[in-house]
Amino acid sequence: MKALFIRMVLVTLLGMTLHSVPLSAQGMFSTSSGVTTFSSVTPLENVFAENKKSQAILNTATGEIAIRMNMREFNFPNKLMQEHFNENYIESAKYPTATFSGKVDKAPDYAKDGEYDVSATGKFTVHGVTKVRTIPGKMRIEGGKISISSAFEVPLTDHKIEVPQVVFVKIAQVISVKANYTLVAK
Repeated sequence: MKALFIRMVLVTLLGMTLHSVPLSAQGMFSTSSGVTTFSSVTPLENVFAENKKSQAILNTATGEIAIRMNMREFNFPNKLMQEHFNENYIESAKYPTATFSGKVDKAPDYAKDGEYDVSATGKFTVHGVTKVRTIPGKMRIEGGKISISSAFEVPLTDHKIEVPQVVFVKIAQVISVKANYTLVAK
């Protein structure tokens, strides 16, 4: 399933760029083992979850980037938190994935090793609600690999994620998200 998704995104991005960039100038980089975490910190309870199967693809010729993750792949320290997350908040049976599809705003020189401050603007979809977001990050280019890291916040109200009043003080209304992906040429 993951390989099929990566192939579909690759074919789509490749098709979008064939008209303007010679094939030999394209550089496709991807991963299916990116790490995305989120945390909710309140005076009463801290919640942390990690997904080690986030998928990302970057076309260095166009700067287009796509990220996808299965919401059920988030692991929590206890099973009850995980169950509540999937059934009550994110409703992963109805909204199984979160995605980002956009473009690196000011692309670095991909041929030059180094670390660069970057941002990407695009459509961020969680819980069936899409918002245009600019997400800041760092990009490290080294030895034929591209590492991307990012930290940003997601207000629950932006994505119509409702928290029942009974646990309202235990769950932050703004969730902190961190992403770390190492992409290799495909």
